[in-house]
Amino acid sequence: MIQVFQAEWCPFSAMVRERLTELGVDYVIRQVEPQRGDREKLREISGQESVPVVVLEDDTVLAGETEEIIAKLNDHFDAWEWEDGHLDQARAHA
Repeated sequence: MIQVFQAEWCPFSAMVRERLTELGVDYVIRQVEPQRGDREKLREISGQESVPVVVLEDDTVLAGETEEIIAKLNDHFDAWEWEDGHLDQARAHA
């Protein structure tokens, strides 16, 4: 199962969750501690304290700039047949 280490208040985490949904990818959300210094598990997994971090099913860790994570997700996953429909709905409700 794909894991997304994130904070609900983080706009960058929201961007990654949104892209995974658009791609039709199921994932599990892993909440992180609110303070960066307390994120020991996240440091062990990714070497960093910032979110979001995505761990793919093959244990590949995607971390760093959000745009880079999204680009890697786009490269890793094929477009979902319903992707355009989800994008249209998002635009209609914006």
